[in-house]
Amino acid sequence: MNESTFEKLQYNELKEIIKSYCASGLGKQLFDKLIPSSDLKVVKHRLTETSEARAILDAGGNVPFMGMSNIEHTIDKLEKGIILAPSELLSISDFLRGCRRIKVFMSGKEFFAPTLSSYANSMTEFIAVEEEINFSIKNNQVDSDASKELKRVRHHIQTTEQKVKERLNKFLNSSTNKNYIQEFIISIKNDRYTIPIKSSYKNQVQGTIIEISSKGSTVFMEPSIAGKLSDELATLKSEEAMLEYQILATLTGLVTENLQDININIELISQYDLIFAKAKYSKNVDGMEPNINDNGNIKLINCKHPLLSGHVIPLQFQIGSSYRSLIITGPNAGGKTIVLKTIGLVTLATMSGFHITASKGTEIAVFERMFVDIGDNQSLENALSTFSSHMKNLSEILRSVNNNTLLLFDEIGSGTEPNEGAALAISLLEEFYLKGCITVATTHYGEIKRFSEMHSDFMNAAMQFNQETLEPLFKLLIGQSGDSNALWISRKMNVPENVLKRAEDYMENKEYRLERLNESKILRPKTAVDKVKNNIDYQKGDRVKLLDHDDFGIVYKEKDNYYNVTVYYQNQFIEVNEKRLVLELKAEELYPKGYDLDTLFIDYNTRKLNHDIERGSKKALRKIQQEIRNNNN
Repeated sequence: MNESTFEKLQYNELKEIIKSYCASGLGKQLFDKLIPSSDLKVVKHRLTETSEARAILDAGGNVPFMGMSNIEHTIDKLEKGIILAPSELLSISDFLRGCRRIKVFMSGKEFFAPTLSSYANSMTEFIAVEEEINFSIKNNQVDSDASKELKRVRHHIQTTEQKVKERLNKFLNSSTNKNYIQEFIISIKNDRYTIPIKSSYKNQVQGTIIEISSKGSTVFMEPSIAGKLSDELATLKSEEAMLEYQILATLTGLVTENLQDININIELISQYDLIFAKAKYSKNVDGMEPNINDNGNIKLINCKHPLLSGHVIPLQFQIGSSYRSLIITGPNAGGKTIVLKTIGLVTLATMSGFHITASKGTEIAVFERMFVDIGDNQSLENALSTFSSHMKNLSEILRSVNNNTLLLFDEIGSGTEPNEGAALAISLLEEFYLKGCITVATTHYGEIKRFSEMHSDFMNAAMQFNQETLEPLFKLLIGQSGDSNALWISRKMNVPENVLKRAEDYMENKEYRLERLNESKILRPKTAVDKVKNNIDYQKGDRVKLLDHDDFGIVYKEKDNYYNVTVYYQNQFIEVNEKRLVLELKAEELYPKGYDLDTLFIDYNTRKLNHDIERGSKKALRKIQQEIRNNNN
């Protein structure tokens, strides 16, 4: 199988839908690695797993996937020898408890699911490890009861902290210190108990500056009356951290000792999650396990495309037993491509262990290879034509097939001259047949249909079409030849009957009429005298519509001997044939009598400059002189 086949048949989209039923990240990761298998035994085993899980769900079973968080990152740390944090140890404990629950649940399902139930026998219970972790860690931290020494140290920490707070409260309540204090609170800075002191009084207070505020107006000081106790407290906390580390190291070591068996549990839980995701999907779409074979026999009974929702016409289809190549004909938008995609996707789904929506008796063949040529493969980068890209694809497929290959071709041979395209398609279909492939192809070419009718191991099929409503019925009729219904549609569209009759004759005998047109009916080019002149006399200032621009302009110069009119449009003068103009308004309707029409073709800045020159503006004269000098330079 290749990624192109998966993409064109939308296999990955189906996988994503089923993956969403997973209860854990472990199952989803396993799903990402899943690909269709070409091994009949593997496919049968996958389908059996899905069917057994579906039976458990149908019986009201609810798999206890609790505590199944993704612990792979935690396992990686263990394998690297890193001491786990309390929260990570608790996630290990939750996972082990979840494994134990699933083992108990599956062990009682031998009747519904003997295969899945047997997996539970390989799971190991770690009750002692669970209890040790849960005893030593509570609320994501090491519990005081984890060891007597830790309990003693924490008791000392508590009493020492109380003494420090008492001395600092005494400092706060002292009238002597009242003016020094910025805020009457005890603040912990860098694990030291401090009092906010005004920066200007820092030298009046005996103690150590622990931190200074961002503005510098406050210093956080540890008064000397609490300094000794604070040092003692820091020592006790260091001892506490050391004892906690020892406990975490011991628990981590306990888990590491059982890492091999825990990894087996992880694999089994991931597998269970993946299998039950398939079963949940099956239950949701009312899926079933099809019969399978490895001899190329496909039989679909009331089969539906896995990604189509709503009212879908079930597909009836068969190939492999009586014929190995099927040619499907019929109108555009009649459902031929959906037939190909349905066959391909349900085959990939079955080979992945997914149930499909179909009726009892449905059979799917397991193929070693599958290739499709559906849609436009045109490459913009290589500037290949549609036909070239199809031929490139078919050429590559031809070199890769064997006698255990399913081929799905849409409009084979199309995109070129019909005779050549049909001949080439027939030759390719014959070559694929001789290599032992199972082939389903769609076409409009009559020659391919005729070849299929003549070959004993080929079969025709047609997409049914309602000739009254001109609508496709999306039903495949095997053993019948369809057509594009072009003549029927044309007749419904009131194309003259003599034209349709002549087309039918051409289809049958290819004897074309070669008669010439009567001389009296031939139109001759008109002379200059014959030409009809435009009666509109365009004048300067007329507002006209330019048909080529779908916009308006002003006539600057009347039409010349060639019937071209000079029009002022978007600050430029263009010549336009009078036939490409439509008069909107005459100049006399737009402007008062005596209006200087030349001003219409001069922009505001030019008009202003001319006016300034006329009234003798020195600034305007200097501007003109400067432009002359610039031009000379």
